[in-house]
Amino acid sequence: MTRVDIAIIGSGPAGLEAALTAKNRNKTIQLFGSKDLSNKMQVIDHPITNYLGLPSVTGKEMAAAFTKQIEEANIEITEVKVTTVYAMGDYFNLQLSNGEFAEAETVILASGVVAGKPYPGENEFLGRGVSYCATCDAPLYKGKNVTVIGESSEEESEAAFLGEVCAHVNYIPLYKTETVFKHENITVIHEKPIEIQGVMKANTLVTDQNSYDTDCVFVLRAAQFPSQLVPGLAVDGNAVKVDREMRTNLPGLFAAGDIVGLPYQFIKSAGEGNIAAISAATYIDHKKRK
Repeated sequence: MTRVDIAIIGSGPAGLEAALTAKNRNKTIQLFGSKDLSNKMQVIDHPITNYLGLPSVTGKEMAAAFTKQIEEANIEITEVKVTTVYAMGDYFNLQLSNGEFAEAETVILASGVVAGKPYPGENEFLGRGVSYCATCDAPLYKGKNVTVIGESSEEESEAAFLGEVCAHVNYIPLYKTETVFKHENITVIHEKPIEIQGVMKANTLVTDQNSYDTDCVFVLRAAQFPSQLVPGLAVDGNAVKVDREMRTNLPGLFAAGDIVGLPYQFIKSAGEGNIAAISAATYIDHKKRK
């Protein structure tokens, strides 16, 4: 397994700027995100008037300009979700949604703000009947009954995979588009999840209408809450705590952009991505001198 200098999670302005800066500092990088960049940019049709150098462009036009720049810099985006980041002492191990792992000397979190809060029982039973990665944990529930909470239609592929492994899958979509599976053992339930219950491990999902027995609840979001993404990470609500160098409480781990809190501005995110990459590069250079 090749270990890169800097793994960057997020392809919004903070993550892209971090990638550009890191490459300019001659660091090897792996950028995780979407080739469509950030969804926030794609839905903004009105002019953005405070981004220096790109006057009065829409979010989509800005995304197009960013895409051109990273393509010219030969920066590739890995379209695999990072489900967990483990601090291993002198490096980081990243668990991916396809069941594989990646390694990096340092990590920059730039995955944006995650709205809402965990379901009651979610944190308590994480790893004991609650999972964020269907591909990773499906073998543990072969022949059993599981429940999937899908934030977007992109999560349907993981539910379909579970349908091939598990005896039965209850799929709860949190979106309005039509959901159809070819697997007869997948039941689509249009109800609102309320709470995850259990004793030693999770065994029940409570909705606004019913309670469902389950061997595991897979909570599939586009991005995890920071404290769930990185065990031991210091947060304030859903925002990662950082200093002016974008350093977190974990050595070698940095954060930038909306994930560190207000204001939610593209220009602020890009600046923080630049600082985070410089700090990560400096951290690596200091380790090598030791």
